Amino acid sequence: MPKTELSVGTIEYEDSGGYGVPVVLLHGLAQDGTVWRGVVEQLGPEFRCIVPTLPYGSHRIPLHPGAELTPHAMALLIGEFADTLKLGGDTVFVENDAGRLQQLAAERPDRVGRMVIAGCEAFDNYPPRAGGKMLVAAARIPGGIALMAHALAIRPLRRIPGTGYAIMGHKPVPDDLIDRWIEPLRRNPAARDVLVRYARGLRKTEMSEAAEGLRSYNRPALVVWGRQDRMMPPEHGRRLAELLPQGRLVELDECRTLIPLDRPHGLAEAIRTFVRETSSP
Repeated sequence: MPKTELSVGTIEYEDSGGYGVPVVLLHGLAQDGTVWRGVVEQLGPEFRCIVPTLPYGSHRIPLHPGAELTPHAMALLIGEFADTLKLGGDTVFVENDAGRLQQLAAERPDRVGRMVIAGCEAFDNYPPRAGGKMLVAAARIPGGIALMAHALAIRPLRRIPGTGYAIMGHKPVPDDLIDRWIEPLRRNPAARDVLVRYARGLRKTEMSEAAEGLRSYNRPALVVWGRQDRMMPPEHGRRLAELLPQGRLVELDECRTLIPLDRPHGLAEAIRTFVRETSSP
């Protein structure tokens, strides 16, 4: 995988190498870029799909000691990543699960030429319902993240309704992905510390503040949401589409939070249509 050096350390990323519009695909906490594999299969030949592995606990390259790891710092890191790769104003940023792209667009609207918010934390749903609140609670207990990671290594425990990855997917999240995502958290104390510092740096009002900032984001924006989402309320998707000056909405059936896994074809088609309709002739 190619790598780039940012202020927090070395970041790995995948690059489909297509000659079309750059599409940056951003994953959530305790995941890596493999959550986007089905979408990249659909879009990779047509667009330049760039998928960074963000330092959200499932990364494998150590960060610089003392790196700032708050949610706000991670939002700015996305902009730094795009700056380092010299991505232009036609770039499309797509985020699933987290809310850092909303913060970046509110603070640096000039950096985010176009964006797709796909089933993300927003407004007062922060940390988001059962899954997010469970992770933040674990981060506040000494050894809590390690206990959570080791519990998720037991495959039957992954299927307990309303918990962890189980609440995030309409279909069961593939075991090979979960195995990959939790391996650094099981084996590396530094990876666990990233989640602890991130959770402890969270401010409960920051997503509502970002939403206010999005009211002046007068650039093309698409909101994609799963109608069966139990962690990110579908009404939040509708609210985001309404407050964005150029917002548009796509809702998908048989789909929860992890839209790239539940409906990769539907999400890829929504992105493809959005890019075509908002590109300059």
